[in-house]
Amino acid sequence: MPYTTTDDPWAEYLVSPRYLAGSSGTCDAGFAPVAHWPHRSMGDGPCQLLVTSPDGRIRIGWFGDDFELWKICAATDAVSAARWTATFNHVTPAEIVAGLTGALARDYAETDPYDEARFLTRTSMYWADAVRPLTDAGWTYDGAAERGTVEIVAPDQQAGALIDNRLSDRDDRTVQVWAGPPGWGTRAEATFTSRTPSHLIAATAAAMTDPAPAVRERHTVHRAVEHLVTLTPVRPPASAAPRLPTPLDVRHTAVTRAVERAARGPYTATDLRVRAARNRSTIPTPGRTGSPTRAPEANPPITLPTPSRRR
Repeated sequence: MPYTTTDDPWAEYLVSPRYLAGSSGTCDAGFAPVAHWPHRSMGDGPCQLLVTSPDGRIRIGWFGDDFELWKICAATDAVSAARWTATFNHVTPAEIVAGLTGALARDYAETDPYDEARFLTRTSMYWADAVRPLTDAGWTYDGAAERGTVEIVAPDQQAGALIDNRLSDRDDRTVQVWAGPPGWGTRAEATFTSRTPSHLIAATAAAMTDPAPAVRERHTVHRAVEHLVTLTPVRPPASAAPRLPTPLDVRHTAVTRAVERAARGPYTATDLRVRAARNRSTIPTPGRTGSPTRAPEANPPITLPTPSRRR
C-alpha cells in the first residue's frame, strides 16, 4: 500500500511480514515476558531501562538513543562477566526481541537451583539447531555465503540468517539474523556471540517466522519498506463514503414518520400510510377468544422496528 497524503499518519495498521515492521518506538512488547522481573530506570544515560532476573544473572538493557537498542546477556552470577550477549538494533521489531526474552523467562522459571540454568547451557555442536525454525518455515540456503559461513534467506529474499562456523573467541558474534533492505533506517539486525545457547537463538528465529502481523502506526513504516509489506487498517478509515439508502430504507422511514405524525395529532382516514401502519399493528379485538374484552384506546401507541442501517 503506497503512502499518500490522504493517509492518517497516526492510524494503526497490521504489518506483514512482521520482520519488516520496524520498531514502533517503544519497548513494551520486548519487555512484556519479563514485566514481573525487577526493573530500574537509568535516567538519561546510555542504558535508559534495565530489567534483571530476580537473582541478577540475566540482564536486559534498553538503550533508547543508540544504534544497538537492546543488549541482553547472562552470567553465572550477578557480578560475573557475561557468558553470552545478544544485541538488537533500533530497527528490529520488539515482537522479535520478545522471542528471546520470552525464552529467557521460561528458562528462569524452570531452573532447578541444583542444576545448571538452561540459559547458560553450551551451544549445540550442530549449527543447524539454532536456525531450525527458519528452515522449517521454508527458508533456503544461499550459495553466495563466504567460505566457512552459511547463510539462509527467506522466500521473499528480504530476511536471512548468517552463521559463522570459523574458529572464534568467546565474545565474537557468530550468528546474525537480519531483515529489510540495507540502510540505517531499514535493516533490522540481531547478533549473538559464540556461546549463546542454540535454543535461545532458535526462539528468536521462531519469532521471525511467526505469521502474526505487527501493529504499527502508519508514520513508523519506512517508505523504503512499504512496498514490501502488506498493510491492513486496524479500523476502517473514518472518511469512508456512507452507504446510500435503499428503496426499502426510504419506505420504512416514510412509514415511521407518518406514524409519528399520527401520534402527535388526530387520526384521519385520508392518511393512507397511517392507516396501513395501524392495520399492521397488534390491537386486541373485543370478544375474541383469549383476548380481554375492552374498548381500544383513543390513540393506542404503535411501535415499528427502526430500520437497520448498515455503516
